Order: sequence, then structure tokens, then C-alpha cells
Amino acid sequence: MKIKEGSVHHLDCMKGMGRMAAGSVDLAFADPPFNIGYDYDAYDDKQDHESYLAWSRDWIAAVHRVLKPDGTFWLAIGDEYAAELKLIAQNAHPDYRLGDAGPSSNAGFHCRSWVIWYYTFGVHCTHKFTRSHAHLFHFVKDPKNFTFNSDAVRVPSARQLVYNDKRANPKGRMPDDTWILRPQDLAEGFQPNESTWYFSRVCGTFKERQGWHGCQMPEQLLGRILRACTNESDLVFDPFSGSGTTLAVAKKLGRRLIGFEMSESYADYAQKRLKRVKVGEALDGAEEPLVSAPRTDRSRRRQSRRRHGSQEDSLFDDSVAAQRD
Repeated sequence: MKIKEGSVHHLDCMKGMGRMAAGSVDLAFADPPFNIGYDYDAYDDKQDHESYLAWSRDWIAAVHRVLKPDGTFWLAIGDEYAAELKLIAQNAHPDYRLGDAGPSSNAGFHCRSWVIWYYTFGVHCTHKFTRSHAHLFHFVKDPKNFTFNSDAVRVPSARQLVYNDKRANPKGRMPDDTWILRPQDLAEGFQPNESTWYFSRVCGTFKERQGWHGCQMPEQLLGRILRACTNESDLVFDPFSGSGTTLAVAKKLGRRLIGFEMSESYADYAQKRLKRVKVGEALDGAEEPLVSAPRTDRSRRRQSRRRHGSQEDSLFDDSVAAQRD
């Protein structure tokens, strides 16, 4: 079976990558099963610890093989295995072999950024803090040769704005990263160029929702990654295509694409979705997601005080959280 571009193939990613040419992919984005017991229709998400890590070691090394020397690999993963998969990507087993595709040496990815995706609508917990984030690792094969369109994410520097220093880079600087408890209360927080990103999860009531896949990624999040780390006509690859969001965004942005999905129903749906997508079409979702979260400004506090009296602070915060979540 030939692996052709522009399609979601109903294939296990290991078999599929074994049929791909080495060094053919510009960017791979992987959102694998987290091994937390999610109810997939064609995959057991309750592997024992060692089996899951061995499988992860295999597919990550396979991704390394199909990437170009200047290729980029983005990995989305939850807390349970974030540390382990980061180490595997940076130091995969040197004796790994990819079937008939030949030997693969130490995967040896280099981590450029560790992005925290902060989202609303997290699953409510009763015996721990409610989770509202996932990890996005930005890896490259060659730490000195990779695509990153930094001019698209720069901000003005203090030298420019405060000191009017002629030595300042006229293009600005890369911003610092930061931690914020309530992003809607800080207009300048959670900018696209920081390493903490704020996007809502794609919930069941959202127009963007494809209707049946519980782990759908926001299109705007994928758009940020593909704009920064690829150029038009680059080849984008997703080994775990799911509902096809990565590939749909790639097509909208004028990139070439290949995807694998072991579920026949998911692969069929994703392929139909791709056929509906047009090059140049706008991405779904809010490009500036903070507009959907209400701010805690003084006027709203005054209104809340009149309604609730001395307990207005706690009640107001609860009401805002309810609107957001």
C-alpha cells in the first residue's frame, strides 16, 4: 500500500511509518493516547507501565526516522507520562530497530520549548486540584538547523519602548514566560509568543466540535504551531490523526499532509472532513480566546456587591468561574 499525501490512512502508525521514506517529513505533531483509560474504539488505553513506555519508545524513534534533518516534532501529552516521554524523545534506546525500514540510532531529539497549554472546561476533580493543562513539547532533530518563524511572535522590548535605545533590535525580542492565575484579568498575559498558551478545550457545545471525538485539539492551537514551525508546501504528518484536526489545519494553511489512524471509523470521518476543507479557509475557533472569559473589573464587583453584600468577593469569583467553565 502506497502512502500518498493528502490522506488519512487507516493504518497503525508503526506500520505506516515503516512504509514512509526516511527524512521526508518537515513537521510531525503527535497527540498519542495518554494511557489513562480513555474509551477508544480500536485501542486499549490501559497498558501496563512498561508496555506503554516501550511502545512510546518505538513510535517516537520511528517519527525521528521519517523527519528531515531540519525537521520538527511536537508532542502533546498529559501529566502522567510527560517526564518519561520527554526523556525517551531525548534519549531513546540506541538498539531500537524499525522492522524492515532499517536501524534507527538514538532518537536524540533536542527540546526547544516546553509549552504549557492552559485550558478552561477541565474535568472537575474532588480529591485533587482540577486539571486545566496539558504539555506541548517542541523538539527538533538538529539544534542549529530547524524552522522557527520568530519574527511572527516577537514583541517590543523595553529598550525600544522605555529607553529609546538605538541598540534595540527593531524587530523586538522574544518575551519572558510567566504564570498567571486568572488570565482574563491581565490583558497582556498569555500572548501567543509566551510558553504558556491559553485556549479552551473543544467542548460538546462548541461550533468547532466534530461531534464524537473526545480529545479534539483546537484548530487555533495547531495553527500557531504550524505557522511558527513550517512554511507553505511543507509536509505535515500526524501519526494519531483522530478527528483530523492537525491535517485540516495543515490543508487550510497550504501545507501538504499525511496522517495515520488505527480506528476505521475515525479515519473515515477524518478523511471526509479533509475533503470539505479548502486551502486558505479560516481556522475555526477564536484567535484571541481571552475574549470569551469575563474580566473581574470594578464595575462588575460593584454590581456583585449590591446583589450579594459582604460575601461579594467569593460569590463573584464563583459566578465568573461558572460562566467560564
